[in-house]
Parts: sequence; structure tokens; C-alpha cells
Amino acid sequence: MRRLLLALLCAWLLSGCTSMFFQPMQAWVRTPADVGLTYEDVQLRSDDGVRLSAWFLPAPGEAQATVLFLHGNAENISTHLRSVYWLPQYGFNVLLLDYRGYGRSQGKPSVAGAQTDIDTAMRYLIARKDIDPGRIFVLAQSLGGALGLHYVAHSAYRAHIKGAVIDSAFVGYRDIAREKLRGFWLSWPLAWPLGLTVTDGYRPLDAAPLISPIPLLIIHGELDQVVPVHHGDELHQAARAPKALWRVPQTHHIQAFEQAAIRQRLVAWFEARLKP
Repeated sequence: MRRLLLALLCAWLLSGCTSMFFQPMQAWVRTPADVGLTYEDVQLRSDDGVRLSAWFLPAPGEAQATVLFLHGNAENISTHLRSVYWLPQYGFNVLLLDYRGYGRSQGKPSVAGAQTDIDTAMRYLIARKDIDPGRIFVLAQSLGGALGLHYVAHSAYRAHIKGAVIDSAFVGYRDIAREKLRGFWLSWPLAWPLGLTVTDGYRPLDAAPLISPIPLLIIHGELDQVVPVHHGDELHQAARAPKALWRVPQTHHIQAFEQAAIRQRLVAWFEARLKP
């Protein structure tokens, strides 16, 4: 049995980064209309020809700004809607993007591919005539936070980004893989060599100091067992000003926005970045 478990573990890791970090679901479990929201079903085409799916939630009346939302590694925008459905009522448009392979987006997930997808979504927002292209925020959670850090740091459209909010992200793909391997007695001895099979590119910790002078907000639940809070601490420490860290007590993975007080605090942070 032990040999079988080791063989399965090795096969899983040696299949590469995709099997570890991307767990897409194709079917939608709800749409914004199911929770009383007006929305547009948006179809995008990436530079490499992949058709992407997204939802645009317009703010009622004149919007304060627009938020590009990047979700975590599992499921799709229909399940991650709960993280941002409340933003339009505060005057913020929201674009929820499904990376390639997620929901109704075509293609196969990859870290590099997701960077292309995020860039496609950003260019779409900048080109829309009904939003202010100089008032865009990136709000990204978990895997989306890791992807978002690298994207904002290296984007050709940094001048359009008023701030980046990174919730429950990890410092590196290889780092979190080894951390998880060390947490299981069977895989602990293999953490170092098998970690080498996981990409060390696009490392969020390397991107963090490059975000500046774009304002960066790191949010992390202190009870997060999926991505422990020390990852948020390290990302904040590596970043340059302007930056902030919100450690949220009694909060698990990507659950901060379930609290009304955190939602209102985030809206205030957005609004402060929009002042002249």
C-alpha cells in the first residue's frame, strides 16, 4: 500500500504544475441573475486564439471605478461570485474572468496561459466606452492572487491600475507545493526533490516589490489552513510602499469578504485610492 501511495503521489506531482494548481469546473451552478444582479455574458478572444468567458456586473448609476476579479484555483466564476456580488451596490463595476479551461472558457489551464487571459481581460476593460480606463482595480484571491501579483508587476497597462488587492495568496508555486508535501508523513521525505517538478517561474514573492508605486493591499485570514497566513506576511514584507497588510482574525481561506466590516473597509480603501 505504501508503494502504491508513493507511486500515485509521484505521478500527480510529475504531471506538472497544472494538476496541482488548476482544478477547473465547466458547469455553472448559478448566474448573477439568480442572485438578482444585472450582468453581461462577455466573450473574449486571447492573443493566442483561445475563447474566454467572463461576466460584467455594472454598477447601478455612475460607477466609481471598475474591478477586475481573478478567482482561485477551483471551480469557476459561478461559485466565486460570492466574493464580489456585493461590489456593484457600492458603485463598482466588476469583471469576473474565467481562465482558459474554466467554466465556458476554452483551452487548457496553465500559469503562462492565465497571464495571457488576464491581459486579454484588462485590454477589454480599457477598450470599453462605458467605463473610465484610468480607474481600474485588480482584486485577486488565492491562485488568482499569485497570478495577479505577477500580472500587475509586469503589465503593459500598469498606468490604468489604481490598486491591487491580493487575498490569501502564496509566495511561490514551488514553495507552497513543498509546504504541502512536508505536511504529510508519507510525502515529507520527497518534498525537496518532487518540488523541483513544480514551476518556480512567475513567483509572486519576486513580483511583490515590483508592484510599487501602484498601491498594494494584502489580505489574509489568520486561520487559513490552505495558504497559511505567513505567506501574506512574507508578501507584504517583500513589497515596497505604498502597501498595507490586513490580517483578519478568526477567518479562513478567502472568507474575509463574508464579513460586512471587511467589505466596507475595502470600499473605503478603494475610494481613498480614487481621490486626487
